[in-house]
Amino acid sequence: MTHSPAPWYRAATGANLLNAAGQLGGTIFEEITTLATAHQAVNLGQGFPDTEGPAEIRRIAVQAIEQGVNQYAPGSGIAPLREAIATHQHRFYGYALDPATEVVVTTGATEAIAASILAFVEPGDEVVTFEPYYDSYGAMISLAGGIHRTVSLRYPSFTPDLDELRAAVSDRTRLIVLNNPHNPTGAVFDREVLELLVELAHRHDCVIVSDEVYEHLTFGVGHIPIATIPGGFERTVTISSAGKSFSFTGWKVGWATGPASLIEAVRTVKQFLSYSSGPAFQPAVAQALALPDTFYTQFANQLGQRCEELATGLQTAGLDVIRPRGTYFLVADVAELGFSDAQDLARRLPQEVGVAAIPLSVFVHEENRGPYRSLLRFAFCKRQDVIAEAVHRLQRLPQLVTHS
Repeated sequence: MTHSPAPWYRAATGANLLNAAGQLGGTIFEEITTLATAHQAVNLGQGFPDTEGPAEIRRIAVQAIEQGVNQYAPGSGIAPLREAIATHQHRFYGYALDPATEVVVTTGATEAIAASILAFVEPGDEVVTFEPYYDSYGAMISLAGGIHRTVSLRYPSFTPDLDELRAAVSDRTRLIVLNNPHNPTGAVFDREVLELLVELAHRHDCVIVSDEVYEHLTFGVGHIPIATIPGGFERTVTISSAGKSFSFTGWKVGWATGPASLIEAVRTVKQFLSYSSGPAFQPAVAQALALPDTFYTQFANQLGQRCEELATGLQTAGLDVIRPRGTYFLVADVAELGFSDAQDLARRLPQEVGVAAIPLSVFVHEENRGPYRSLLRFAFCKRQDVIAEAVHRLQRLPQLVTHS
């Protein structure tokens, strides 16, 4: 399937990166993880699994290293992996890609996000995201010199108000960044939301960057790629990675797919970021993408069980919990126990309870944090015994109220 070039993309300059660099600082993830380590807390803050990915896939990477696959991979990724990504998109979602021109392999989804934002945003361009938002989006928008506009996802439904969404996107909008399934809320957006995003992208001549790294981690609902919505593909860069789907977060193998014109722009920026990476991991990921459907369903089912165990434990401790429809995060409201500031509580939890979590307010612009101040995000991508220990420790939470 081929697509005619779109004339409306612009590549960002290196100067954008330098102009915004002074605005960046440390992350809440680093702070909370440091506290968790210092106090030997169960770390349900940072979203990384504590189990290994499939052994047969790991062996492919080991064999590749031993066979000398240790030098630069092609800048776009090895052909077998690009072909496997194209096959995956057709297998699960029914649309065809040209692996030579419509797929680029990146150093994790993070680089794909960075390259996409830097490729399409120039200083003064507006970028729309939902809020709360994954912190990388805000950082990269700042680095590109963009103006960050947000649309609220309010507790407890975490669904956007469609009129607010319509008002946020205008002719000044250069980019819409979508994260679906959504981190940090666990929302999975319905077709109505996706259709409106495509409509707005066409009406206002902007690009959609869709971060879909949790595409296979949904519970009771199916994932709908926005590229499958009529009119969506031609405006969309779709991003995913091996980290979340196969528990290989440290391999940092991601990819971006879409029309050749958009992928060319992403590839042009990407070559000045990492150029290429993970030569021995790429053939292993190519094989992982061909794993049977049972692998994907069993992984999601097991994750869903961990989610339910943690949610039940948090409720027993007295918290109000919203069960997610996707990702491996759930949100709990600590106001039910009398805490008004989840950020303060998150800093106390590792030492006083022995569990680490992330306050949802750090994923929100400071002036908009009010409705999110009592919300905590917990990661449940952990072994059953780890979840059980966390649940046991979390029963101490009500005691903190009496000592506060």
